[in-house]
Amino acid sequence: MDPKWQLFLDSLGPLALGAITATIPLALISMALGLVIALLMALMRISKNRVVSSIARIYISIIRGTPLLVQLFVIFYGMPSVGLVIDPWPSAIIAFSLNIGGYAAEIIRAAILSVPQGQWEAGYTLGMSRTRTLYRLILPQATRVAVPPLSNSFISLVKDTSLASTILVTEMFRKAQEITASTYEFLLLYCEAATIYWVICLVLSALQNSVEGRLEKYVAK
Repeated sequence: MDPKWQLFLDSLGPLALGAITATIPLALISMALGLVIALLMALMRISKNRVVSSIARIYISIIRGTPLLVQLFVIFYGMPSVGLVIDPWPSAIIAFSLNIGGYAAEIIRAAILSVPQGQWEAGYTLGMSRTRTLYRLILPQATRVAVPPLSNSFISLVKDTSLASTILVTEMFRKAQEITASTYEFLLLYCEAATIYWVICLVLSALQNSVEGRLEKYVAK
Protein backbone atom coordinates (compact mmCIF):
# COMPACT_ATOMS: atom_id res chain seq x y z
CA MET A 1 0.00 0.00 0.00
CA ASP A 2 1.16 3.51 -0.79
CA PRO A 3 2.72 5.08 2.34
CA LYS A 4 0.65 8.25 1.98
CA TRP A 5 -2.57 6.29 1.69
CA GLN A 6 -1.57 4.29 4.77
CA LEU A 7 -0.85 7.51 6.64
CA PHE A 8 -4.25 8.85 5.59
CA LEU A 9 -5.99 5.78 7.00
CA ASP A 10 -3.89 5.72 10.17
CA SER A 11 -4.55 9.39 10.92
CA LEU A 12 -8.27 9.24 10.17
CA GLY A 13 -9.09 7.69 13.54
CA PRO A 14 -7.20 10.24 15.70
CA LEU A 15 -8.60 13.16 13.71
CA ALA A 16 -12.17 11.87 13.89
CA LEU A 17 -11.73 11.22 17.61
CA GLY A 18 -10.47 14.76 18.07
CA ALA A 19 -13.56 16.06 16.29
CA ILE A 20 -15.94 13.97 18.39
CA THR A 21 -14.30 14.52 21.78
CA ALA A 22 -13.13 18.12 21.43
CA THR A 23 -14.17 20.08 18.33
CA ILE A 24 -17.90 19.35 18.45
CA PRO A 25 -18.29 19.56 22.28
CA LEU A 26 -16.33 22.82 22.30
CA ALA A 27 -18.63 24.27 19.64
CA LEU A 28 -21.82 23.02 21.32
CA ILE A 29 -20.94 24.31 24.78
CA SER A 30 -19.76 27.66 23.44
CA MET A 31 -22.87 28.05 21.28
CA ALA A 32 -25.21 27.26 24.18
CA LEU A 33 -23.54 29.77 26.49
CA GLY A 34 -23.22 32.26 23.65
CA LEU A 35 -26.95 32.14 22.92
CA VAL A 36 -27.72 32.92 26.56
CA ILE A 37 -25.42 35.93 26.36
CA ALA A 38 -26.86 36.90 22.98
CA LEU A 39 -30.47 36.83 24.19
CA LEU A 40 -29.56 38.94 27.19
CA MET A 41 -27.68 41.45 25.04
CA ALA A 42 -30.49 41.56 22.47
CA LEU A 43 -33.08 42.32 25.15
CA MET A 44 -30.77 44.96 26.62
CA ARG A 45 -30.33 46.51 23.15
CA ILE A 46 -34.08 46.96 22.67
CA SER A 47 -34.54 48.21 26.23
CA LYS A 48 -35.88 51.74 26.62
CA ASN A 49 -33.34 52.29 29.39
CA ARG A 50 -30.45 54.15 27.74
CA VAL A 51 -27.83 52.93 30.22
CA VAL A 52 -28.80 49.29 29.74
CA SER A 53 -28.94 49.72 25.97
CA SER A 54 -25.57 51.48 25.91
CA ILE A 55 -23.89 48.67 27.85
CA ALA A 56 -25.10 46.16 25.27
CA ARG A 57 -24.00 48.40 22.40
CA ILE A 58 -20.48 48.72 23.82
CA TYR A 59 -20.16 44.98 24.40
CA ILE A 60 -21.34 44.14 20.89
CA SER A 61 -19.07 46.80 19.40
CA ILE A 62 -16.00 45.43 21.19
CA ILE A 63 -16.73 41.82 20.22
CA ARG A 64 -17.48 42.61 16.59
CA GLY A 65 -14.59 45.06 16.31
CA THR A 66 -11.80 42.73 17.48
CA PRO A 67 -10.53 39.46 15.96
CA LEU A 68 -11.49 36.19 17.63
CA LEU A 69 -7.84 35.16 17.74
CA VAL A 70 -6.99 38.29 19.72
CA GLN A 71 -9.86 37.58 22.12
CA LEU A 72 -8.49 34.07 22.70
CA PHE A 73 -5.01 35.43 23.36
CA VAL A 74 -6.28 38.12 25.74
CA ILE A 75 -8.11 35.55 27.86
CA PHE A 76 -5.47 32.79 27.84
CA TYR A 77 -2.18 34.68 27.61
CA GLY A 78 -3.26 38.10 28.87
CA MET A 79 -5.26 37.33 32.00
CA PRO A 80 -2.31 35.74 33.89
CA SER A 81 -0.65 39.18 33.93
CA VAL A 82 -3.43 40.35 36.28
CA GLY A 83 -3.33 37.18 38.35
CA LEU A 84 -6.10 35.27 36.59
CA VAL A 85 -4.83 31.99 35.15
CA ILE A 86 -7.39 30.08 33.07
CA ASP A 87 -6.78 26.62 31.61
CA PRO A 88 -6.90 26.15 27.81
CA TRP A 89 -10.37 24.56 27.61
CA PRO A 90 -12.18 27.12 29.81
CA SER A 91 -10.32 29.92 28.02
CA ALA A 92 -11.53 28.67 24.65
CA ILE A 93 -15.11 28.29 25.87
CA ILE A 94 -15.12 31.78 27.39
CA ALA A 95 -13.69 33.38 24.25
CA PHE A 96 -15.97 31.53 21.84
CA SER A 97 -19.05 32.15 24.00
CA LEU A 98 -18.38 35.87 24.30
CA ASN A 99 -17.68 36.08 20.58
CA ILE A 100 -20.80 34.25 19.45
CA GLY A 101 -22.79 36.22 22.02
CA GLY A 102 -21.79 39.50 20.41
CA TYR A 103 -22.65 38.42 16.87
CA ALA A 104 -25.80 36.47 17.71
CA ALA A 105 -27.16 39.35 19.79
CA GLU A 106 -27.73 41.42 16.67
CA ILE A 107 -29.29 38.44 14.88
CA ILE A 108 -31.76 37.89 17.72
CA ARG A 109 -32.49 41.60 18.04
CA ALA A 110 -33.24 41.87 14.33
CA ALA A 111 -35.45 38.77 14.52
CA ILE A 112 -37.46 40.22 17.41
CA LEU A 113 -37.92 43.52 15.59
CA SER A 114 -39.03 41.67 12.44
CA VAL A 115 -42.15 40.32 14.18
CA PRO A 116 -45.16 42.48 13.17
CA GLN A 117 -46.26 45.04 15.75
CA GLY A 118 -49.72 43.53 15.55
CA GLN A 119 -48.41 40.47 17.40
CA TRP A 120 -47.54 42.64 20.39
CA GLU A 121 -50.97 44.24 20.25
CA ALA A 122 -52.58 40.80 20.06
CA GLY A 123 -50.80 39.80 23.25
CA TYR A 124 -51.91 42.94 25.05
CA THR A 125 -55.48 42.35 23.86
CA LEU A 126 -55.37 38.91 25.48
CA GLY A 127 -54.35 40.51 28.75
CA MET A 128 -50.70 39.50 28.59
CA SER A 129 -47.95 41.65 30.05
CA ARG A 130 -45.10 42.83 27.82
CA THR A 131 -42.80 40.13 29.23
CA ARG A 132 -45.38 37.37 28.76
CA THR A 133 -46.13 38.56 25.23
CA LEU A 134 -42.42 38.51 24.46
CA TYR A 135 -41.92 34.92 25.60
CA ARG A 136 -45.26 33.45 24.47
CA LEU A 137 -45.77 35.19 21.12
CA ILE A 138 -42.77 37.14 19.94
CA LEU A 139 -39.80 34.88 20.66
CA PRO A 140 -41.32 31.74 19.03
CA GLN A 141 -41.86 33.71 15.82
CA ALA A 142 -38.49 35.45 16.10
CA THR A 143 -36.83 32.06 16.54
CA ARG A 144 -37.99 30.99 13.09
CA VAL A 145 -36.44 34.11 11.59
CA ALA A 146 -33.22 33.74 13.59
CA VAL A 147 -32.61 30.03 12.94
CA PRO A 148 -30.90 30.33 9.51
CA PRO A 149 -28.35 33.00 10.50
CA LEU A 150 -27.80 31.41 13.92
CA SER A 151 -27.23 28.05 12.27
CA ASN A 152 -24.72 29.65 9.94
CA SER A 153 -23.01 31.19 12.97
CA PHE A 154 -22.78 27.75 14.57
CA ILE A 155 -21.29 26.26 11.44
CA SER A 156 -18.72 29.07 11.41
CA LEU A 157 -18.04 28.42 15.09
CA VAL A 158 -17.29 24.75 14.39
CA LYS A 159 -14.64 25.87 11.92
CA ASP A 160 -13.36 28.61 14.25
CA THR A 161 -12.64 26.04 16.96
CA SER A 162 -9.48 25.31 15.00
CA LEU A 163 -8.13 28.55 16.49
CA ALA A 164 -8.22 26.89 19.91
CA SER A 165 -5.10 25.00 18.84
CA THR A 166 -3.19 28.27 19.31
CA ILE A 167 -3.89 28.14 23.06
CA LEU A 168 -2.98 24.45 23.41
CA VAL A 169 -6.48 22.94 23.20
CA THR A 170 -6.10 19.47 21.68
CA GLU A 171 -8.95 19.53 19.21
CA MET A 172 -8.99 18.07 15.71
CA PHE A 173 -6.71 20.60 14.03
CA ARG A 174 -4.23 20.32 16.89
CA LYS A 175 -4.21 16.56 16.33
CA ALA A 176 -3.40 17.18 12.66
CA GLN A 177 -0.55 19.48 13.65
CA GLU A 178 0.86 16.87 16.02
CA ILE A 179 0.85 14.23 13.28
CA THR A 180 2.45 16.54 10.71
CA ALA A 181 5.20 17.37 13.21
CA SER A 182 6.49 13.82 12.88
CA THR A 183 5.51 12.98 9.30
CA TYR A 184 5.93 16.35 7.52
CA GLU A 185 2.95 15.48 5.31
CA PHE A 186 1.37 18.90 5.67
CA LEU A 187 -0.78 18.89 2.55
CA LEU A 188 -2.21 15.42 3.15
CA LEU A 189 -3.05 15.91 6.85
CA TYR A 190 -4.45 19.41 6.51
CA CYS A 191 -6.60 18.40 3.56
CA GLU A 192 -7.82 15.44 5.60
CA ALA A 193 -8.73 17.75 8.48
CA ALA A 194 -10.46 20.12 6.06
CA THR A 195 -12.51 17.23 4.68
CA ILE A 196 -13.70 16.26 8.16
CA TYR A 197 -14.70 19.87 8.86
CA TRP A 198 -16.60 19.87 5.57
CA VAL A 199 -18.48 16.66 6.40
CA ILE A 200 -19.45 18.05 9.82
CA CYS A 201 -20.76 21.23 8.18
CA LEU A 202 -22.80 19.19 5.66
CA VAL A 203 -24.46 17.31 8.51
CA LEU A 204 -25.17 20.55 10.38
CA SER A 205 -26.68 22.10 7.24
CA ALA A 206 -29.04 19.13 6.91
CA LEU A 207 -30.08 19.52 10.56
CA GLN A 208 -30.61 23.22 9.97
CA ASN A 209 -33.07 22.52 7.16
CA SER A 210 -34.96 20.06 9.37
CA VAL A 211 -35.25 22.55 12.24
CA GLU A 212 -36.42 25.30 9.90
CA GLY A 213 -39.21 23.06 8.64
CA ARG A 214 -40.40 22.31 12.17
CA LEU A 215 -40.47 26.01 13.07
CA GLU A 216 -42.64 26.99 10.09
CA LYS A 217 -45.78 26.57 12.23
CA TYR A 218 -44.74 29.48 14.41
CA VAL A 219 -44.73 31.99 11.58
CA ALA A 220 -47.67 34.40 11.59
CA LYS A 221 -49.56 34.22 8.31
